[in-house]
Amino acid sequence: MAPRKVIITCAVTGSVHTPSMSPYLPVTPDQIATDAIAAAEAGASILHLHARDPRDGRPTADPDVFMQFLPRIKQATDAVINITTGGSSLMTLDQRLAAPLRAEPEMCSLNMGSMNFGLFPMLDKPREWQHEWEPKLLEATRDTIFKNTFADIEGVLERLGKGCGTRFEFECYDVGHLYSLAHFRDRGLVSGPLFIQFVLGILGGIGADPDNLIHMKRIADKLFGDSYQFSVLAAGRHQMPLISIAAAMGGNVRVGLEDSLYDGRQLTKSNADQVRRIRAILDGLSLDVATPSEAREMLALKGGDRVAF
Repeated sequence: MAPRKVIITCAVTGSVHTPSMSPYLPVTPDQIATDAIAAAEAGASILHLHARDPRDGRPTADPDVFMQFLPRIKQATDAVINITTGGSSLMTLDQRLAAPLRAEPEMCSLNMGSMNFGLFPMLDKPREWQHEWEPKLLEATRDTIFKNTFADIEGVLERLGKGCGTRFEFECYDVGHLYSLAHFRDRGLVSGPLFIQFVLGILGGIGADPDNLIHMKRIADKLFGDSYQFSVLAAGRHQMPLISIAAAMGGNVRVGLEDSLYDGRQLTKSNADQVRRIRAILDGLSLDVATPSEAREMLALKGGDRVAF
């Protein structure tokens, strides 16, 4: 039996953290491309990408900004490019889908339910804000629903999945999201191999601790049997401990500055540093890292030659 390969996903910038929180957060298209390419060279086989307004670093859904870095990353690496459909809880679904529908990537994230998505506790830490929008964005999440209705999800599966041949990283922030995914599976709207991302530690979703990770895995096993791959992301300080547990449990892992700005107790200076850190842990567990071509085979992706960028 061939040894199991672990897929490393790197989420390069996201829409959670703001420029004032770290000088190393990639913001401009050049910074995002440079950091993504370095992460791929360090061993990430999937690159999960958001865009930011290059003028002030705020999250943006503008396809023209995505197109300033997507072709460059594709030209420089063989990594699977995974574009967000989550964007930000403050964006409309049409805004969130604009870039993926234009790019027709191999993979996109897909959030499996509407939820509270609280970032406002990050206001509790005193800091000097570089931009007026930063504390306003965090405060806005106190009274915002991250909308992902059944109709929304059906639309994404139809327009992106069926329409563009894109497959999905199904982001499950709580146990109920697994049952929603099983619902779509039962209706024949999704099929295996499913790639399920357990998301732990977002305020409004399941908490980041080993018991919850084990519970999510147990329910996924019950619902999906051997027709899925799972990966784990954990917010903030929980990142490395929980993804290390996930790898030992047979899962894949996600790192990146979208999920944590730190490498241990220090601000991480690049996404590649986090990739190298988890790669060293995987090596210590005698686990091999999947190449991009192996990840494509494991997840039945259409191939980097069939995207629109």
